[in-house]
Amino acid sequence: MAVRSAEAVWEGNLQEGRGAFRVGSGAFEGAYTFKTRFEEEPGTNPEELIGAAHAGCFSMYLSAVLSGAGHTVKRVHTTAKVHLGRVDNAPTITKIELNTEAEVPGLDEASFMEHAEASKKGCPVSKALAATEIVLNAKLIG
Repeated sequence: MAVRSAEAVWEGNLQEGRGAFRVGSGAFEGAYTFKTRFEEEPGTNPEELIGAAHAGCFSMYLSAVLSGAGHTVKRVHTTAKVHLGRVDNAPTITKIELNTEAEVPGLDEASFMEHAEASKKGCPVSKALAATEIVLNAKLIG
């Protein structure tokens, strides 16, 4: 299996410093600051990148599970909301909400929900984030 890499640099103190992320493939680079992470200043942050990774992984995993069960998957669209809060007065990712819609012709709702829940537990990013509450809101469309 593959080994993936990414890097980050932070310069300065926490509130006035700035940093940058870069993924190993070069496909993404982004700057971040205290304000983009803990306030509402436009820009990226670690939690947003975790959300993108989780949404991408879950969508692929659900598609694989459904295809493996003999269903034709037209589309899986997932968003992730990563909640950053405080636990013991320290910044902590407290919850991740996965909101997914899947277009799978001929699949019944009960089977879809069973596959979606199994995918939430089985996707590699969900496993890596198992210490965090992960909530799944799944909807079968079409």
